[in-house]
Amino acid sequence: MISYHTCPLATLGGKDTGGMNVYVRDLTRELGRRGIGVDVFTRSQDEHVPHVLHDLGHGNRIVHVPAGPESPMAKDRLAEYLPTFIDFIEAFAASKGIRYDILHSHYWLSGLAALELRSHWGIPLIQMFHTLAAMKKRVAPDGEDSASTLRLEAEGRLLRQADRIVASTQAEVAQFQWLYHVDTRRVAVIPPGVDTGHFYPIPDDEAREFARVPANKRMILFVGRVEPLKGIDSLLQAIAILRAQDKSLGADLCLAVIGGEPNDDGATETEEMARLQEMRRDLKIEDMVTFLGRRAQDTLPYYYSAAEIVVVPSHYESFGLVALEAMACGTPVVASETGGLVFLVRDGETGFHVPTGDPEALADRLRQLLQDEILRQRLGQQAAEYAKRYAWPLIADQIIDLYHGTTGIHA
Repeated sequence: MISYHTCPLATLGGKDTGGMNVYVRDLTRELGRRGIGVDVFTRSQDEHVPHVLHDLGHGNRIVHVPAGPESPMAKDRLAEYLPTFIDFIEAFAASKGIRYDILHSHYWLSGLAALELRSHWGIPLIQMFHTLAAMKKRVAPDGEDSASTLRLEAEGRLLRQADRIVASTQAEVAQFQWLYHVDTRRVAVIPPGVDTGHFYPIPDDEAREFARVPANKRMILFVGRVEPLKGIDSLLQAIAILRAQDKSLGADLCLAVIGGEPNDDGATETEEMARLQEMRRDLKIEDMVTFLGRRAQDTLPYYYSAAEIVVVPSHYESFGLVALEAMACGTPVVASETGGLVFLVRDGETGFHVPTGDPEALADRLRQLLQDEILRQRLGQQAAEYAKRYAWPLIADQIIDLYHGTTGIHA
């Protein structure tokens, strides 16, 4: 398993940490439970962290590869250290006497490393992108996301050369065809999973106490990276609309934003955090909106369960793992009608869709749910039941079938 640019053990909510980290970590653990040995290779970003850890359980390893400075680095610099990264992996395998059966790479940089390793080892390569440059470029507000030519070319090459591709939804398959003009017969649609032993409904009073929600407040929640594509500005505007239109409802509401740090050193994230904080001041909702920064994933079920609604206002999501986690905790989701969210959130059944970048429509749906407790509870219960279809054992079965079909090795 290759996750070059980000470690699956990293704290979530940072600039380069999110659903992909959770996917690699949880899939590896589930494969380990089935007796499938996995080594996960990632670039070392901290010289004080041991290069080999067993934190993924079941004898599986995460290997922090020293490739370039052992510190966080901008993605546009990472490609130059791929040869060092590849050489280390080959030397590690040789030193351990390992012959791997399959390569499973995540994101385009990992895919480039995997293509080189495949040429040396002669084993199949399965690629998963998690996000697509061409799609982000199309939907980024005001050109905020400037995908590199190298990334666009690499994604096209991987779509043509990998033995199999995993897509999260049919929407992603359509994007392969529409934006990259590739044959998709080698694409398998297998959604990410959720750990239903970790994400489940926690009693309201216990969750609210943990999350420190004031007794007189009703919490709306956002979880994710703090970047323009996540659409947090639309959510802030929706909160301001709710307050303006209904003073009593506005007095009861609070919005918690989990992700990033108010004084983060990451340049892009700092700019976006500063912009959102300025917007919060301008909208006069400083008393309603709290930026909580990063939170460990072990704590997220409490926040999801304490929230009356989880909002995913993104301009683009290839899948939308936050929405799935929230649903597993029995909380209805209001999500943008975009990408994988269209397939994941069942409109009127587990939550609602709203047009992307439409704060008025978002405010309307939030008001509807906040004012109708029976509806809110019904959608939450249905959400928790629906999320069970995505339990990791069920998703891992599909991944393992793909491995068997690709390698010809069967249990």
